[in-house]
Amino acid sequence: MDAFYASVEQRDHPELRGKPVVVGGSPEGRGVVCSASYEARKFGIRSAMSARKAQQLCPEAVFVRVHMAQYKEVSRKIQAMFREVTDLVEPLSLDEAYLDVTVNHWNEPLASKIAKTLRERIRNELGLTASAGLGPNKFIAKLASELRKPDALVVVPPERVPELLARLPVEKLWGVGPASARRLHQQGFYTTADIREVPQRAMEAILGRFGGFVHRLAHGIDERPVRSERELKSRGSETTFEKDLIGFETLAPELASLAEDVARGLAKAERKARTLTLKLRYRDFQTITRQRAVDPPLSDAATMERIARELLAGALKERGAAVRLLGISASALEPTDTPEQIVLPW
Repeated sequence: MDAFYASVEQRDHPELRGKPVVVGGSPEGRGVVCSASYEARKFGIRSAMSARKAQQLCPEAVFVRVHMAQYKEVSRKIQAMFREVTDLVEPLSLDEAYLDVTVNHWNEPLASKIAKTLRERIRNELGLTASAGLGPNKFIAKLASELRKPDALVVVPPERVPELLARLPVEKLWGVGPASARRLHQQGFYTTADIREVPQRAMEAILGRFGGFVHRLAHGIDERPVRSERELKSRGSETTFEKDLIGFETLAPELASLAEDVARGLAKAERKARTLTLKLRYRDFQTITRQRAVDPPLSDAATMERIARELLAGALKERGAAVRLLGISASALEPTDTPEQIVLPW
């Protein structure tokens, strides 16, 4: 989807159309940009940027708070359209998904025709635009989808893959983040052409097992299947405070709502957790975590809050500085025998 959150806001509020719209927190506080319309992006505004910085770049920007329930409802309708075509739909987020249409419910041999029809339906039925990329594997399709946004359809057949990958920056390879890119740059690898000149073991020497995957991607090889069901690994919730908080008595009450959020997520997924993790980010942006294994596995908010309070007390004894972010996450998940009622600490 093209600038999804911002596009939904512009669709639902005609007075915002054609204006630089920023969806996220307030520039007066510590808000961040969740989505920016293409009018706002012309000023250099991007997701994850501080709202204050966005306002500095574009004083005329209109800031709109997040309406997540609406975005989820629109996403549900889009996903339903996808599943009319194929059962092999792998959502990456509310606004993006992989579809394997090799075999499809429409018995349509041309993937380009399927993509064209879906984009038309999204426009006509939901009043939004989507960009689609078609390729022989997930990596190539993802690259294609980003080539001509917004509102574009790009097809990369197998014979055009070498052209697409000719001198692609290593940062464009799936999974290569800032740390991996920095290690590659230190060894003189800046593009896919550089990577293709060396054997796979050279990449593995730099990036370990991940290096083999990166080497294959640089050659256009991606054997990852489209998975319709992705394994749930964790559930978490965190909050960034408008003002830094100091001390256990100030921070501990914030744990109740975080634990409730995590408990709801676990109940919806019908999972219990064997590990609970507390996350603290201090004023200087140093981030620490404290973790505890639990037996039997838990899913109720009251127990999570109790354990989180104990972890918090221990962490603050080590360092009692001002805290800007607090979070709880549950991991090492396993299925519950039967769905359970959420126990909330009212």
